[in-house]
Amino acid sequence: MSLSPPRPQPRRRARRRLSGTAVVLAVTAGSLLGTAAPALAHGPGSDDLTPHVDSPRVMAELRQDEVAALGQEHAEEHARMRAAVRGIGDYPQTTRTNRYNALTASQADHNRAFDPATFGAFKDYFPSPDFGDHVALLPTGKVLLFSFERIETNPEKEPAPTQTIGKENAGRAFLWDPAKGTGKDAFKQVTPPVADMPDGLGEQRPVPFFCSGHSFLPNGMLGVFGGNLGGNGGTGAKLSLIFDPWTETWTRNPDMSVGRWYPSVVTGADGRQLIMSGQSELGYGTPTPVVERFPAKNFAVPVKKTDLPANTPVERFRADAPFSTDYPHLFSLNDGNVYGFGRTPNEQWKFDPVAESRSDLTARPDGRRRNYGSAVMLPSGVNGPDSALVLGGDRDNPSTLRFSNGSWTADKSRAFGRTQDDTVLLPNGRLLTVNGAYDIRDYGNGPYNPNADLKYRQIELRDDQGNWKLGPVQRLPRGYHSNAVVLPDGRVMVTGDELQQLANNTDVNGTVSGIPGTTGPTTMNGTIEIYEPPYLSQGDRPALANAPTTPVGYDKTFTVTSTTPGLAAKAVLLAPTTSTHSVNTSQRHIELRLTSRAGNRLQLQAPPDAKAAPPGWYMLFLLSDQGVPSVAQWVQLSPTA
Repeated sequence: MSLSPPRPQPRRRARRRLSGTAVVLAVTAGSLLGTAAPALAHGPGSDDLTPHVDSPRVMAELRQDEVAALGQEHAEEHARMRAAVRGIGDYPQTTRTNRYNALTASQADHNRAFDPATFGAFKDYFPSPDFGDHVALLPTGKVLLFSFERIETNPEKEPAPTQTIGKENAGRAFLWDPAKGTGKDAFKQVTPPVADMPDGLGEQRPVPFFCSGHSFLPNGMLGVFGGNLGGNGGTGAKLSLIFDPWTETWTRNPDMSVGRWYPSVVTGADGRQLIMSGQSELGYGTPTPVVERFPAKNFAVPVKKTDLPANTPVERFRADAPFSTDYPHLFSLNDGNVYGFGRTPNEQWKFDPVAESRSDLTARPDGRRRNYGSAVMLPSGVNGPDSALVLGGDRDNPSTLRFSNGSWTADKSRAFGRTQDDTVLLPNGRLLTVNGAYDIRDYGNGPYNPNADLKYRQIELRDDQGNWKLGPVQRLPRGYHSNAVVLPDGRVMVTGDELQQLANNTDVNGTVSGIPGTTGPTTMNGTIEIYEPPYLSQGDRPALANAPTTPVGYDKTFTVTSTTPGLAAKAVLLAPTTSTHSVNTSQRHIELRLTSRAGNRLQLQAPPDAKAAPPGWYMLFLLSDQGVPSVAQWVQLSPTA
């Protein structure tokens, strides 16, 4: 299957209010390609007379006298206003329902050809109260989902409040408890802190933390940094937040020194987080080179469940990270250094957390910019990952590149190029790619057209030899803001992409009552789909009965029990996912030495040091000799155990 030819990207406009009528005209600046420069104003006499819109409805409102007098871009702005005021572009509920029914039918028809034991299978599909633009699998087994309050239900417009200033630009968060199933009772609202953000309006609202960066602390808490203040193409917030999975509450810490919209965050071997990149508080087009660290060095790293780092600041890291594009991939490899793989070929750097220094890496040899797309640290036995695979973000090129020992080599390509994809590490060490699109808000038929090429719904699986094969299709196409999470039972949760969830919602304005943590009816904005990898159809699963409930020290032996010890061929640790925008800095796969067996008792040896596996909570799986995993139990690695 071949890709459609590249299409010109629409210019992104500010949100405006039209004399008492709240008309959303904005398209998020986050939709800009990593390859695109900020849009420039075009005045009279501009040479750029090429339309920057794809919508026939807007083009019908475009007046050539305004183009001549005002310039192309200003004239297009007027055309958008007229189109909005006329009410053009409504998206009827019948279309949403018909779309969903068609996708459901095509999924069933297409997937009949795929044997679950070879390709896996999609199972449950159910509504969620949140879009799931940001996700984190917590060490309680629950999944945190957070995003924003929508400002638009029409999937042909931008639903995120990127350009909105004031109380409408608000964050929202929910927990999903897989142990409680798929109904409304399985969700709980966990509203972020309410504050008056520095936008000059003095309006309290749950803090707008969407398009932030996040990673885990050693005690299982989630650090969340940045967000969006609205206006000026996307203005970075200085927010520094903690989500405590043990009490299921948020804490706001002292602000960062700079605003960050679209930052990346990684946890290093010392348990501290490095925060890089993002558009500053000055707005889109001002990426910050400032690197910050949390907690600041004169504050202890939180290790215990009760170590809530409240009133804890960030501090300036001595080296800068001059990424010119957003959301670089950051990985802490087993030499203890943090590797930053930027989206432009020449922005590849190594950061030494101890010396607080930055050094150049070899430029990525493809010579191409990569938009939001996946990358992952590859398994490397008991010593932790020493290499990474960069494989997404190029809509016209399916190539994958492996970074190892300071250099790049070509790896085996996927079937086609896709952006906005999510690649996850499975317990057996293999890779799964789900989600993807032609571009931001473009599924193969132009920007803000939710009709998608079938191929973007099709998963890909990578085997032990690095070969990729296409598999079944998911229900919805999911591109921008999509996510995937490996659950402790080995299933994979797929969610995200508010545009597609709005386009295929069978009751877009319907609400439900009774979700814990809410004070009234809640709109079920999102959806979750569950994929079962092939190993769940390949035989009996080992049973992990007991694992340590106290922290495990590095290089120490510890004992687990199994009611099926004969099925347990090996044991692995899999770090939980926290991801957004195809960036996942946390997932990690480490084999454990199985040092002895005695009846139903297995003695395992922990990773050698924190460079191999940074301190924190991991899922412990037993695997059969066929790679079939047990249901995981949680263990904590700690240098103080």
